[in-house]
Amino acid sequence: MIPQQRFAARREKLKKVLKKEKLPAVLICNETNIRYLTGFTGDSSWLLMGDGVERIISDGRFTTQLQEECPDIEAVIRSVDRTLLQTTADNLRSLKVPVCGFESTAISYDAAAQLEEVVETPDLIPVKGLVEPLRAIKDPDEIREIREAVRQAEKAFEYLRATLTKDMTELQAAFLLEEGMRRFGAVGAGFEIITAVGERAALPHARPGQTTVGESPFMLVDWGARTHTGYVSDLTRMIITGSISSKLQRMYEVVKTAQEESIKAIGPGVRASDVDRIARKVMEDHGVGPKFNHGLGHGFGLQVHEAIRLGPTSEDVFKAGMVVTVEPGLYFPGWGGIRIEDDVLVTKDGNEVLSSLPKDLDSSVIR
Repeated sequence: MIPQQRFAARREKLKKVLKKEKLPAVLICNETNIRYLTGFTGDSSWLLMGDGVERIISDGRFTTQLQEECPDIEAVIRSVDRTLLQTTADNLRSLKVPVCGFESTAISYDAAAQLEEVVETPDLIPVKGLVEPLRAIKDPDEIREIREAVRQAEKAFEYLRATLTKDMTELQAAFLLEEGMRRFGAVGAGFEIITAVGERAALPHARPGQTTVGESPFMLVDWGARTHTGYVSDLTRMIITGSISSKLQRMYEVVKTAQEESIKAIGPGVRASDVDRIARKVMEDHGVGPKFNHGLGHGFGLQVHEAIRLGPTSEDVFKAGMVVTVEPGLYFPGWGGIRIEDDVLVTKDGNEVLSSLPKDLDSSVIR
């Protein structure tokens, strides 16, 4: 459980951002941002923040839940004959501030237009990227939760390896993996699980289907757990169920080397694009550069994709407290794909790999 004072500290950081941006108030509409700032896990609610105001605008379904999850925040429960937009407009007018920002990436153009129409004052201005940079730097409670999500995912993977049979479909394997995560304390998968057999592994985001495990000697598995506080992990490993061809062995070692070399370079002050370049150079040196067709990784936390981005055009710089994936891959249509992914914490003097599943090729084999 994340303590209430942690959420209060996050809101204070946001208030400093508002002061720097000379923004008297802001309407937080993104549900994940609201959860990050308050601990509230409901939906259809907005958070109004400014100098001297911390107010969640919600409805009667969440009266008790708001009291339990964020007792230190004022809750405005709209009546059944008032919409969220109408109640928000009432509260905005009561603020008596000249300007209020709203998260333009979290509400539709139509909703924003309706809100502006019913609010005479304050002036509403679209804003973005106020909360997300705060979320990119994980506090100690978040890091603890991510460690737990990694642990749940890794135990579930061992459960899958112990129960997998060649006549299972990709869908059944994915079900087993999620079952394992729930057995070990997760509320479920952190995102849609990928279990891609053989040539289907050439699809970086393949959806599990009816292909059976025994139809190919290898399967790519991309999965992550979600803890009860909402934090996720994100891992990828290969499972080998048959003979290892020379191509599989050669390409696997290329991917593994690219990952290991790029992880070595991660640390505070390092540009994410430079780390991506290290992995890409390994691929290019082995003549398979074009087969690595996505970025090296991304930040994650309450969502599986958050700031920052590890890619050739990224302008992001690593800072202590960031947690990112490092996941190089090679994809050959008609043959298959290989990806290895670990979760990495940026520390003040380098990095720590949070995941511990072995990734040498022999350890990938189920005999």
